[in-house]
Amino acid sequence: MSKRLEDFIKMNKDEFDDVEPSTDLWSKIEKHLPPEGSMQPREAKTFSLSFVLKVAASVIIIMGIGFGLYLRHERSEAISFASINPAYAKQQMHYASLVQNQRRELRSIAKTDPDLYKEFSAEITKMDSTYNRLNKDLATSPNRERVLRAMIRNLQIQSEILNQQLEVIEQINQTKKEQSNDTKNI
Repeated sequence: MSKRLEDFIKMNKDEFDDVEPSTDLWSKIEKHLPPEGSMQPREAKTFSLSFVLKVAASVIIIMGIGFGLYLRHERSEAISFASINPAYAKQQMHYASLVQNQRRELRSIAKTDPDLYKEFSAEITKMDSTYNRLNKDLATSPNRERVLRAMIRNLQIQSEILNQQLEVIEQINQTKKEQSNDTKNI
């Protein structure tokens, strides 16, 4: 406490002590208190480390099981193209593998001509996003065969564009070879 407050209390101590509560007040308070001896001391709840670890392990196991069931449910919802139309499923597989091979060839130019690769891959990325959107729509579409045909058509167009891009790369490489041969001849 501050020195001034302490001094004030000491000087006016008699004025503070002159008012006492009535005896009636204390009896009223005692009525509301539980009887002596009936109050049992409360024990403080503590948790041991092993209990906390058991609870944490249980929560992790339950979450893992839930996540596993979720993933299993997601996989089961993946639609089999063959269940829609086996012929279309074969076409889809054929074009998907063709596009994948062509993309692999196209990636080979990324080191030699990164700008050209960026430009080419931007076009394919747009078409790929369309294909992914169609794939998502396939699950909810009432006419799945039509969506599957659109997906196949998208893959066909991707294949054609990749072929054109690979031809352009071949022409560029041929032009470079011719130019290097011409400079050697001079």
